[in-house]
Amino acid sequence: MTIDHYQAWLPKVAEIAKQAGEVIMQVYRCKDCEVEKKADGSPVTLADKQADQLIRQSLAVLSPDIPVVSEENIHATPFLERQGWSCFWLVDPLDGTKEFIERTDEFCVNIALVVEGRSVLGVVYVPVYDWLYMAHQGGEAIKVEQGLEHVLAVRKLIKSPVNVTVSRRHGKKVEEFIEALAPSKTLHCGSAIKSCLVAEGQADVYPRFGPTSHWDTAASQVIVEAAGGRIVDEKGEDLRYFPTENILNPHFMVVGNNRYPWPEFPK
Repeated sequence: MTIDHYQAWLPKVAEIAKQAGEVIMQVYRCKDCEVEKKADGSPVTLADKQADQLIRQSLAVLSPDIPVVSEENIHATPFLERQGWSCFWLVDPLDGTKEFIERTDEFCVNIALVVEGRSVLGVVYVPVYDWLYMAHQGGEAIKVEQGLEHVLAVRKLIKSPVNVTVSRRHGKKVEEFIEALAPSKTLHCGSAIKSCLVAEGQADVYPRFGPTSHWDTAASQVIVEAAGGRIVDEKGEDLRYFPTENILNPHFMVVGNNRYPWPEFPK
């Protein structure tokens, strides 16, 4: 598979993400959104399910030979089946379900293509604001807003205060990191939008020291890297997406300038 494949597929995957966003918004406009609990206790809505179905069906048409790992369909693809996959789609049909339920508007659609453990194509679509972030390996990071395309670039020159973007439920370890950065300015936001804010230079760093899954980061990682940034673990290594049983990420930071003297990861 070559960059030409990624380049040809990117606008098609972007259109799939936008169609999923339309399905999500149809549910979001209804005031009474029924919420169920999955086996792990996390919430799921009709929007998650309908967007998941649309994306999986559309990707099957686009690339019938490439399997799909989706948050809402992971039970249908057990590890024994997935462990030998070297190429697959990684999907979060509604990243930020809690934000969706709480109506903060800060949720998105994540679609990534993974080849040999690396995410090589990524689309993040924010339906409420109609923001479309996309990139493929070897290309530029693009944001489409109000019909206009903007090439994204991280902010390499970091000035005081440092701009930090974090979840609304970020926890004590992130608070310690922010204190070590002082002075800093904090922007609270949900879902993979935080990583995209680093990619477009609105934030300098997004520290995440709580549990996340592969589908939370794979799509935005391509965008961040194409914009000149990185998503790194405690060892300073880029996140990778080889099939695992629990598909969990290590703790990580999304950074625009990897050479900046960031505080150490909390123990």
